[in-house]
Amino acid sequence: MQDRLARVRTEVQAELDRAITALPPGDLRDAMAYAVNGGKRLRAFLVMESARLHGVSDDAALPVAAAVEALHAYSLVHDDLPAMDDDDLRRGQPTVHVKWSDATAILAGDALQTLAFQLLTDPRIGAPEAQVRLVSALAQASGAAGMVWGQALDIAAETTGTPLDLDAITELQGGKTGALIRFAATAGPLIAGDDPAALDRYAVALGLAFQIADDILDVTGDEAVTGKRVGKDAGAGKATFVSLLGLDGAQAEARRRVAMGTDALSHYGDAAGNLHDLARFVIERDT
Repeated sequence: MQDRLARVRTEVQAELDRAITALPPGDLRDAMAYAVNGGKRLRAFLVMESARLHGVSDDAALPVAAAVEALHAYSLVHDDLPAMDDDDLRRGQPTVHVKWSDATAILAGDALQTLAFQLLTDPRIGAPEAQVRLVSALAQASGAAGMVWGQALDIAAETTGTPLDLDAITELQGGKTGALIRFAATAGPLIAGDDPAALDRYAVALGLAFQIADDILDVTGDEAVTGKRVGKDAGAGKATFVSLLGLDGAQAEARRRVAMGTDALSHYGDAAGNLHDLARFVIERDT
């Protein structure tokens, strides 16, 4: 898996660099390029692997992988803003609003969001019907019924004065973190016009395992390794999987979710080996 992931990182970065370099020069373009540089690229990897499982070429899947990473970068730029999570460190570097300004960060996020949908119209993807399916799915995953909805729930939870319970945290993270992961994992069958059900079940479990691992890293992680501030959730009194389940309980729940996710891949047999490895990587990572 690691060789494939490294190749995806390189190819997706080049795809994003090409798209952004074609834009007019200035702070906006520079901030966009800065925001998409680096990262784990797990969502892009999910796109590429789900495409491979459904007979879609890497060349056709690459614009979709770049699109999901552009959308993800937009969400991070906005999430880091003072009006939201107020973070000053991302991927080991100053956040966009710290390096430039709040206004530039807002505009860069807006532009990355629209770039994501532009990338989904790339003719390499194939038939227009496939492009429409992708545009519709990404809009749903990223909007008021998906990622943005989850972010809104997160902000609302900070002002209620009543910590969320486990069901509420699971619902919130299913939107904020999970919705975009579900889009990425089902992109392959969406391009091919195949049934996405098995990969959707995998992605639901993977998304929750990913968030639980993030909550664990907020407690146990090293800022120099994670590239972002740690201990913020506890400092803010936010309910997390760790605060509700304890550290051991959260680790056990992450493993349970990984098992659920890999069970959903039985239809694909050995061909899904990279996705099995990814699920394990998600809860074993240190960043």
